[in-house]
Amino acid sequence: MRQNPARRAALLDAAIEVLAREGARGLTFRAVDIEAQVPNGTASNYFNNRDDLLTQVGHRFYERLEPEPGMMAAALEGPRDRDRVTELMHDLVDRVSHFRSGYLALLELRLEATRRPELRRLLTERIRADVDANISYHTQSGLPGDATTVVLLYLALNWLILERLTLPDIFPEDQIHDLVTDVVERILPGPGRSA
Repeated sequence: MRQNPARRAALLDAAIEVLAREGARGLTFRAVDIEAQVPNGTASNYFNNRDDLLTQVGHRFYERLEPEPGMMAAALEGPRDRDRVTELMHDLVDRVSHFRSGYLALLELRLEATRRPELRRLLTERIRADVDANISYHTQSGLPGDATTVVLLYLALNWLILERLTLPDIFPEDQIHDLVTDVVERILPGPGRSA
């Protein structure tokens, strides 16, 4: 199996695009080779089988979505209040939404995980770790709210992102900003309101 990290990343990025466009059934080594514009047979040199490719795509999605370390530090400059949480949630929704093909590929992976135990294990571990890391970051940084706040924001905003990327006419783009703000305000009571 070949070990050129840049080529592997390019193949995985191509696989993300194929998954988003064609769905899981369209994800073949040949389709990945065509999308990556590499010689026929290249993807099969990098991945043991289709399950391996699907699993590696799951890893790559999270790799590409990871925020820059400096961004996380800068996010905590200034007051740690509901307004800061609102800013962070707007950034999150925008960052995920701008990686449309990645999010759609992740949805395909989730569906495929209902039939593939190894993929299900990977996604369960990775998404659980992501939720736990978000809870830890939120609570340790002194932002208002608790673990339940983070989980509720995660659930509500993931569905908003899903609607935005798959059925954008349900909530027109000019409503997204206000909807994110409203979600935070309703889940995280502000000063003067009871928790």
